[in-house]
Amino acid sequence: MKVLGINDGHNAAACLYDGGRVAAAVQEERLRRVKNWSGMPVQAIRKVLELTGTSPSQIDYVAMNGHHVAFPMTREQLMHEYRTINDFGVTLRRTVRRVVKGAAQLTPLYNFYRSRQQLGRIRPLIDAGFPRERITFVDHHTAHAAAAYYGWANFHHDVLVLTCDGAGDGVCATVNVARGATLNRLHTIKQADSIGNVYAMVTYLMGMVPLEHEYKLMGLAPYADPRGADRVFQELKAAIRFNPANPLVWERAPGCPETYLSYRFFRQMLERQRFDWIAGGVQRFTEYMLTEWVRSCVKATGVRQVALGGGVFMNVKVNKLIMELPEIEGLFVYPTCGDETNAMGAAYAVYAERAGIESMAPLRDLYWGPEFTDEDVESALRQFTFHSPVHYERINPIEPRVAALLADGHVVARFKGKEEFGARALGNRSILANPKDPAVIRQINEAIKARDFWMPFAASIIAERDRDYLVNPKNIPSPYMILSFDTTARWSEIRAGIHPFDRTVRPQAVSADWNPAYHALLREFERLTGIGAVLNTSFNLHGFPIVSRPEDALDVFDRSGLTRLAIGNWLVSKQ
Repeated sequence: MKVLGINDGHNAAACLYDGGRVAAAVQEERLRRVKNWSGMPVQAIRKVLELTGTSPSQIDYVAMNGHHVAFPMTREQLMHEYRTINDFGVTLRRTVRRVVKGAAQLTPLYNFYRSRQQLGRIRPLIDAGFPRERITFVDHHTAHAAAAYYGWANFHHDVLVLTCDGAGDGVCATVNVARGATLNRLHTIKQADSIGNVYAMVTYLMGMVPLEHEYKLMGLAPYADPRGADRVFQELKAAIRFNPANPLVWERAPGCPETYLSYRFFRQMLERQRFDWIAGGVQRFTEYMLTEWVRSCVKATGVRQVALGGGVFMNVKVNKLIMELPEIEGLFVYPTCGDETNAMGAAYAVYAERAGIESMAPLRDLYWGPEFTDEDVESALRQFTFHSPVHYERINPIEPRVAALLADGHVVARFKGKEEFGARALGNRSILANPKDPAVIRQINEAIKARDFWMPFAASIIAERDRDYLVNPKNIPSPYMILSFDTTARWSEIRAGIHPFDRTVRPQAVSADWNPAYHALLREFERLTGIGAVLNTSFNLHGFPIVSRPEDALDVFDRSGLTRLAIGNWLVSKQ
């Protein structure tokens, strides 16, 4: 069975799920070169069909994420939305719409209205040749839960499946227990109480972009004075609390508005607080809420195998604390678990319902996108207009040369193999450096990435050597950069690739089975230096998507302070 999964909301994406495995998946932002692009991913749909040689007539089902999606917004429109969210006129219009919608839901006309909305969403699919009767809609949080559960494919145990994000289909979090092919939802938390929206609003109040820059607050949080962070934490904790009658759900305290409509409330709360206290406080609040929630859910259900999905679980510091809870025996966080992976989640849910779970394989690598031959690269090199003199040569295989350059102190961008899906660069669209040299942090931040100084990098570690660097007593796999770990006494070998304040690391364990060329590069670097890891950060300019085509890689190389680019088996050097 072939299922085309689609997320046509925030960070739009498409995937083809074929016979129990993801055959291809692409984010629309990579093709359009617009970060977090939202709307129907027509180019991504076209690309996954092209990569798999599939026509619309061969698709058994099209699985759409969510019964409702928010109106697509650009970054500028999103910032305007947050800036005006408590203006009188906006509030009045929203109240009128809510009253009208509430009344409409009590009439037979509402189903007609909803079906017309959905028809408008899928019109591009029908025009592209997908039959209407094969298109189905999957509840937003069901898709998040399906991604976490069926992606793990831990079908021999009961699994506690928790989802948490800003909001989707009126809900911000769910508690589920999965057995066999069945996901049973036990509890929901309505979107008005969303802690994901709290983090997003605080991100906006800090002068950053909500739904995009939350990771910056997470990176800044460890630098805050604990006493100042605790002041902010206590105020947030008083606004959102667990229900005394049911600790599996949280709710707003009296006086706290709906969290999406909370600009004035949180501005007043946080006004004149230090910026680092705010970052530390909102991070501590999120850690407290989610660890207490997980602990209560495990206690109530007795299920100690836990799967997590939804954008809030992109917070790797939260995931670390959950992983370390004594109540947890096994943990799986669906990698890059924002709404982009609901393309997979919707496809999983439909496939499990229609075809069963017998053929559904556990998630492996995320190399689901396009790849390019050396001939493609050569053509791009010949056609590209560089602003600085360059020299390029073909070296096959190129990995030993790249390893030697890294050992020699050079920063090298790598573009080779299939494009990885999601927010994390997993070696094929990455910027690499010697992780022992702290000087590369400033070099990459200032000359290439233009990032805030406090933001840490990550490390790609040879899978066979991850125990040399990671404190991981539960042996939780770490191939996706979705978890963080304490480091061992050998932390100084990878000091440029860790979080410097607390010496934790967000690792990618690289296996020869999943990525033989990248693994070979790491092995050669190890032979030259004795270090079993490299610094890894995404290959992009700040505020732009990760590169996708050779032309994108050449453009970033040309516009940045990069001096070495390994693209396919071609080495490009600025003279």
